[in-house]
Amino acid sequence: MDMPMPVTMKMGDLMSEEEFFQFCQMNDTLEFERDSQGNIILMSPTGSFTGKFNVRFIAHLSQWSEAAQLGEVFDSSTGFTLPNGAVRSPDASFVTSEKWDALSEDQQETFAPICPDFVIEIRSKSDELKYLLDKMKEYIANGCKLGWLIDRLENKVHIYKAGQSVVIHDSLDVILSGEEILPGFSLNPGSLLK
Repeated sequence: MDMPMPVTMKMGDLMSEEEFFQFCQMNDTLEFERDSQGNIILMSPTGSFTGKFNVRFIAHLSQWSEAAQLGEVFDSSTGFTLPNGAVRSPDASFVTSEKWDALSEDQQETFAPICPDFVIEIRSKSDELKYLLDKMKEYIANGCKLGWLIDRLENKVHIYKAGQSVVIHDSLDVILSGEEILPGFSLNPGSLLK
C-alpha cells in the first residue's frame, strides 16, 4: 500500500523565520515543518500505536538524561531551525548542554537555531519511507552525530552516524547503543512494542 506524502505548500522564502514561527503559533492545532527552500509541510497526526511507542522511547531517553546530566531531551512537538534553514521536528531528540546553554533565552523560546546531536524518527503508517530517509540524511548533513530511524512497518532500524555509511538492522529486536553521543544509553526498540 502506498503511503501518502505530507502535504507541501510551495511557499519558497515568502516567510521569514519569525513569521513562520508566528504562523505555527497561530495554527497550534496543526503540525508543520519547513524544508530548506522555505516550503511548508503539513504533518499528519501520529497514529495511537506510534504515539504510545514514541512516549515509551522518550521515557527511556529522559530517564537516561536525568541521570547523565549531559543535555536536554525534546519531544516531537519541538521545532529546530537547522543550519540549512529547514525547520524540522524529530520524534525525539537530544541536545548537549553545551549547545543548548549557548543559545539565548529568545532562541530557546522559538525554533532553536541548532541541529540536535541525536534524533529519532519512528515510522508510522502515514509516513512514506523515502521522506523519512531524506530527513535522516538532512539531519546528519546539518550536524547531527547519531540518528535512529525505527521502521516498525518493515521491522528495520536504520542507524545514521556522521561520516559513516548507514547501518540497517533487519529486526527491531536489537540492542541499540547511544555510543559516545549518549554514553551508557542503550535500548531494544522491539521491547517497546510489547
